[in-house]
Amino acid sequence: MVTLVALALGLFTAMEYGATYPALIEFRDAPPFNRVRILSLFAMLFVLSVVAGGAGDESSSLVLVLNALGLMIGHLLDFPYSPLAAVLQRLPEGATAITALQVTAMAGLALFVAVTALSIFTILLRLQHWPNRAEAFNVWINLPTFDPTTGGDIVPRLVRDARVNVILGISLAFVFPIMGVTIADHVDEAMLDAPHAMVWGVALWMFLPLSMLMRGLAMARIAEMIRARRARLVAAPDTGGAQPV
Repeated sequence: MVTLVALALGLFTAMEYGATYPALIEFRDAPPFNRVRILSLFAMLFVLSVVAGGAGDESSSLVLVLNALGLMIGHLLDFPYSPLAAVLQRLPEGATAITALQVTAMAGLALFVAVTALSIFTILLRLQHWPNRAEAFNVWINLPTFDPTTGGDIVPRLVRDARVNVILGISLAFVFPIMGVTIADHVDEAMLDAPHAMVWGVALWMFLPLSMLMRGLAMARIAEMIRARRARLVAAPDTGGAQPV
């Protein structure tokens, strides 16, 4: 099933990037937005799989380093009313202390990867290397689900959507783990003991908020570019020729 889903997603991505007209994938013509997201998800799955697969293995230096790093960051997250504290409080009664430590280490590692990816993208924004200023930015191709012709001025709408995405990203970090543990309690408590479920659950816990935050920052950046473009046109009304946004 996993292989079939992966093949379907790979085929969809190949068709999307090969097509002339966009469908669902955003910022396909503004690298490395999607590359940062996909590489961050791959890094999360890799480190979490190493930790989950190396439980009890004292001979692997990589497992020891990742566990130490994850526990160090995880303990910083374990404060009252934090998402990690809510997850640990809702663990099944039969959960062992090792399971709690493993969840803490995996959450810490996933957060470390997410913060690193967000920092890299923020640096690209600050250095004005994203999107490529040498080429015109096509809003329709890079935001196919956003209709710039409806709802008034595009700049306030982009700013509003950017704020909504940032708020949703922060909220998902708190809501998603509680929903996941609650569903696991009602469906099957053994899901928390399954390495595959833990790896994918923790990875999605951090990846979805990361995607929303990156999307919010990107839309705010596009709004800033359009505002700057309009200011240049007003300052030089007689300038002819197309200029990149």
